[in-house]
Order: sequence, then C-alpha cells, then structure tokens
Amino acid sequence: MTVGRRGDRGQAFPIYVVVVVGLLFAALAFFVVGQASVSRSDAQGAADAAALAAGREARDAVLLDLDLAAVKPAEWKKILDGDLFKPGEACAAAEAFAAKNDAKTTLCQSVLPRFTVEVETNRTVGDSVVPGTGAVHGTATATALIESRCQMGAVPTPSPLPTTTPGGGSPAPTPTPPTVNFTCGGELVRLDPLHPGKLSALTRKLFSVRLDG
Repeated sequence: MTVGRRGDRGQAFPIYVVVVVGLLFAALAFFVVGQASVSRSDAQGAADAAALAAGREARDAVLLDLDLAAVKPAEWKKILDGDLFKPGEACAAAEAFAAKNDAKTTLCQSVLPRFTVEVETNRTVGDSVVPGTGAVHGTATATALIESRCQMGAVPTPSPLPTTTPGGGSPAPTPTPPTVNFTCGGELVRLDPLHPGKLSALTRKLFSVRLDG
C-alpha cells in the first residue's frame, strides 16, 4: 500500500509541474496584454495631445502675417472658412507635445484645416522584461480639426479722417478701416484693425480646435 501511494505521488508530480507552468504562462500572458493596453493608452494620449497642439499652433498663427487694415470682407470670409491656414510650425508643436508624453512623432501631415499625427511611445510594451516585446512600441494616430466658431457681421462704411496735404491746402479725407464684426455663438466680437490687441486671443474666439473622429 505504501508503494502504491508513493507511485501515485510520483505520477501526480508531473501534473503539478504542468499546472504551475501553465499558470506562469497565463500570468505572463496577462502581464503582456496589460502592458500592451497601457502602452496603447499612453500612445493615444500622446497622439491626441500632439494633434491638438498642431491645430492650435496653426490657428494662433493664421492672422500673424496679415495687414489687418487691408483685409477685405471677402478675405475675412476665406479666413473664417479655413482657407488661409498654413502648416507653419504646427508639426514642430506636435513633436514637442509628443516628447512631453514620452513619445515621438512618426507622421505629421495636414489637409487643412485638419492635422493628422502618428506617434510611437519611447518605452516598449514589455520594457525589455518580457522576451519578444523589447522592440514593440505603442503606436496611435489622431486628427485635429480647426473649426470656425463665428460668422461675419455687418461691415460698416469706412469713415474719413482729415489729413493735411503736402502743399498745406485743405485736408483730404482718408478712409480709415472699419471695425470688423463677428458673431460667435451669439456673442458679438469686434476687431479694430488698427488696434487688434493680442491676435492669439482673437483667433481663439474665432476658431476652436477639437479631435476629429
């Protein structure tokens, strides 16, 4: 009888080994899946931030190179329609925000008024702990859309201001650019082309930037 019990224990030992090895593999699999999920989440967060940064950079710069006093109503409509956005430093801003989230941009392209950014995490899925995952990085893509919040309001007629002629004769009227009015979500926004103030603050009233898709 004693020999029989020892034989049973001997036969059960390999089963225990198989069960333990199976549990270890299952735990390892769960660990890898969990790490992959975290890596994808980190990558998506970095991609979202980078795409939004690109869109905001283009939005804030749209009026910088313009002579606002010379912009005609038809050109203001083009601005509001998103026809005058330029990539400029948008991709550099995207790269900087990706780096803040421990990632790097692998793609930055614009089909204005949209910016699409793809990023790759600097850390790997298994962070070299799990064999075979040391070269696997989290990746994600995000697209930001610049949207107009405003419509053109009524354009008043330019008012003449007296100026002195070279010969000292009668003042000749010189029209001054009128105030440009926008209606933004029920709010009236006025722009004095000669004294526009901080342009980035104005563009943030005129346009919003959101993730697309």
